[in-house]
Amino acid sequence: LQIDSIFSELGEELHKVEVNKAVANFVLYVVDRDTFPLVFIKGDCVGGLCELRLLEENGVLRNWLSKHTYDLIVCDFHWSFLGGFMAAKYGKKVACLDFVKPSTQGTTWGLGGTCVNVGCIPKKLMHRASILGEHINDAKKFGWEIDGEPKLDWCKMRNAVQDHVASLNWNYRVQLRENSVTYINAYGKFVDSHTLEAKNKKGKVEMLTADRFLLATGLRPRFPNVPGCLECCISSDDLFSLPYNPGKTLCVGASYISLESAGFLKGIGNDVTVMVRSIILRGFDRDMAERIQKHMLEIGVKFINAVPFKYEKIKEPSVDKPGLIRVYTINTLEDGSKQEVSEDFNTVLMAIGRDAVTDDVGLDEIGVERAPNKKIIGRHEQSKSCPYVYAVGDVLDGCLELTPVARTAGKVLMRRLYTGNCEMTEYDKVPTTVFTPLEYGSCGLSEETAKQRYGAENVNVYHGMFLPLEFTIPQRVENRHCYLKLICVKSQNDRVVGLHILSPDAGEITQGFAIALKLDATKADFDRLIGIHPTVAEVCSHLLLRKKRLHFTVLVLFGWSDESPGLFGII
Repeated sequence: LQIDSIFSELGEELHKVEVNKAVANFVLYVVDRDTFPLVFIKGDCVGGLCELRLLEENGVLRNWLSKHTYDLIVCDFHWSFLGGFMAAKYGKKVACLDFVKPSTQGTTWGLGGTCVNVGCIPKKLMHRASILGEHINDAKKFGWEIDGEPKLDWCKMRNAVQDHVASLNWNYRVQLRENSVTYINAYGKFVDSHTLEAKNKKGKVEMLTADRFLLATGLRPRFPNVPGCLECCISSDDLFSLPYNPGKTLCVGASYISLESAGFLKGIGNDVTVMVRSIILRGFDRDMAERIQKHMLEIGVKFINAVPFKYEKIKEPSVDKPGLIRVYTINTLEDGSKQEVSEDFNTVLMAIGRDAVTDDVGLDEIGVERAPNKKIIGRHEQSKSCPYVYAVGDVLDGCLELTPVARTAGKVLMRRLYTGNCEMTEYDKVPTTVFTPLEYGSCGLSEETAKQRYGAENVNVYHGMFLPLEFTIPQRVENRHCYLKLICVKSQNDRVVGLHILSPDAGEITQGFAIALKLDATKADFDRLIGIHPTVAEVCSHLLLRKKRLHFTVLVLFGWSDESPGLFGII
């Protein structure tokens, strides 16, 4: 009755629907709520009476029920906006806001988001460029007559990569037009519950209103509060469009961005150092991370455990040459004393992490709740505190920071909102690859996580080193590093819950086997699979070696001398 009264006072008609227990439980799961009754406004779950009253008291309810210009506004353009295309195909009026604030070095880019412009696409292409250099050297061992050492022209590579990125930017503009989506190259900021202030680069402001908002603003590189950092350091936002070869490079950070960048820069012939505070690839399987570091050390990438406390620009870069930057750190000597040291680099890449772009979009104005990491807290993809605001991708708290995850979540969300489909995005068993010189592909749980979840005694790890046939003739150092392991739950018939591989083209291999993990395949299923010979992937079908659990045994060995019995050793 109280809910009836609230809508009656606003002159709105209330439709009541009764459901059976089974449907009720399913609805509660889909909207991530605990109890009935539930109120839905324009298809969005508000919650119960308490939440409805709060919306009424702060004036949001009346505004929400009003007519708006758009059904959906998406901020920012991202792969997730494929979902926005779907909304338009469902007959909804959709607008897309896309605006790039310049990096610390003034770099901007076109339509398509981080992945297309300064992330996955240019990174993979430059990774490929470095791999091709290795293949040229290998070709000599196979009989190809090649004079001299291969040498890469940075400007030609950069131009080729940027030309491809520009073609993708244009393609997205065409898709927006073909799908009747309004494109607005402006920065969006909430000024009230259903109104965005859109400001373009010339300062012109336009007010836009919508029933729903989808936030896909993503992340931007983090810079520490260290003297000279902002002036001297670049980030991945700048690296792929540098007008000059970065030369001797320091990659600060232990993230996958740092290691991938260090890997391809070393592959094209640069002097590269990675400076880390502690462990590399935090959150990934520790065994695999250590194997990656060991391989990178062997191919000449240097690692330093230190934290810079100052950066100093010694020489400005020119149009075709990098500058010179002095990096200051404190080293701890063997006797425990501290020593200030410095080293000069042509380029310093800051890759210590990325922060959510949520500070300057007016979320506090509309009460969107954020986690300490500034990501949006959601019930699935719906904002926990603001039911007409949705988030997908890196900006959603707890979501994997992967482009395909955002793309899938956007499409699934649009089907749920506009077609009644109740499918939910599955965030587990997602395959991914770190494009280090020897690629690391993974899907499912790390060895550490599996043991924490199921108990160490209940986890079997089947593993093995292997030698790709392609590496035998050139006798590459990778011969000693290619490795695969399957992590299985013993009590569940050795169900495979994790797959990890360090090999050439690991991404291509991992993608195919990911479906096996999604379908709860067991080790026996992998064993029954007939492999394609000779390939790297066939190793998955005949892993025989199982990691032994450590048992500490004391063995006392006694020996006798002419004088007296003695203890020879304790093992």
